[in-house]
Amino acid sequence: MIAADTSWILTATALVLLMTLPGLALFYAGLVQAKNILSVLMQCIAIACFASVFWVIMGYSLAFSEGSAVVGGLSKFMLIGVTKSSLVGTLPETLFIMFQMTFAIITPALMVGAFVERIKFSAVVIITLLWLLLVYAPVTHWVWGGGWLAGLGVMDFAGGIVVHVTAGVSAVVIAASLGGRKGFPTGVQPPHAPWMVMVGASLLWVGWFGFNAGSALTAGQDAAMAMLVTHISAAVASLVWLTIEWIKFGKPSLIGLVTGTIAGLATITPASGYVGPTGAIILGLAGGLICYAAVDFVKKTLKIDDSLDVLAVHGIGGATGTLLVALLATVELGGSGLPEGATVISQFGVQALGVVVTALWSIVATLIIIQIVKATCGLRVTDDEETEGLDYIQHGEVGYRN
Repeated sequence: MIAADTSWILTATALVLLMTLPGLALFYAGLVQAKNILSVLMQCIAIACFASVFWVIMGYSLAFSEGSAVVGGLSKFMLIGVTKSSLVGTLPETLFIMFQMTFAIITPALMVGAFVERIKFSAVVIITLLWLLLVYAPVTHWVWGGGWLAGLGVMDFAGGIVVHVTAGVSAVVIAASLGGRKGFPTGVQPPHAPWMVMVGASLLWVGWFGFNAGSALTAGQDAAMAMLVTHISAAVASLVWLTIEWIKFGKPSLIGLVTGTIAGLATITPASGYVGPTGAIILGLAGGLICYAAVDFVKKTLKIDDSLDVLAVHGIGGATGTLLVALLATVELGGSGLPEGATVISQFGVQALGVVVTALWSIVATLIIIQIVKATCGLRVTDDEETEGLDYIQHGEVGYRN
């Protein structure tokens, strides 16, 4: 065990949990109507609790213990055999488990943004548990746990595939199955608290340093570069979004700018340990432009009410960064280099395969989960309940009193 590495990952773990509680929770809560603020906060914190328990019981074992090329085994069911002296690299295994747990928490929480204001709380609980079992744990094993994508040399430093593609694709499948909110696409009420969105986005930005720089799993030059490029990409994508809105509408919006921030952060995530500052600027530009276009495509062309743009920002952003890392990680562009024997073209093929197979797996598994939910508790609240608001109907509380 190396004390410096342990100290840094202890800090990074707290930062990643901060991303969900309260960062993502506030970010999403400000984007919904006032009558639904508590429902979003409840979904985020409940997911954190359910995911934590699932991770200890079997999630960690399925993702990181020895098994097949598709999924790990159950040798560490209930963390059997894990002691204070167990190590993963230079870290206590207990710390590695906790660090990875925070990723398992935020990934299903990201999906909340696609189905806010119209889904049953019981459906969110069942979706979370089944999704972690059928999607997150296997894909984590593929990429980070020694599975088949790891064997091919896929490059996903902090979760472009594992976190963002899985969450983005599954989220839009759920949104399409639910149908749009009342008034979609033209009559949906605007966000009730843009200031809250900015506070949540700021917490996400700071927490993302733990997400990306922490994924180095050491306190050294890799973590330092990952932190730098993460910040650069977020800043560039924010300015891209601001500029587009300023030109298009005559006024740059706060919500638009911070949405660009999240797009830049999602886009740099898979590449953060492999690219340099030049790559970060390119990824920020690409993330801002492509994710902005994806928002309109999902809502206006596909006519899917992905309410808070989970596919467009996270799914498309994560996929963009995952694909571009094959070029931007090259030494010529200031990156750390490609795996031994790989070329830009061959690595791009591996990256594309990872994105496509993960997306297809997420679609199929999520469709199965939706059918299970419909057959048990049901997916959507009634029209009257949606009109009343989920805060009181689902939880017996209200966020604001007159």
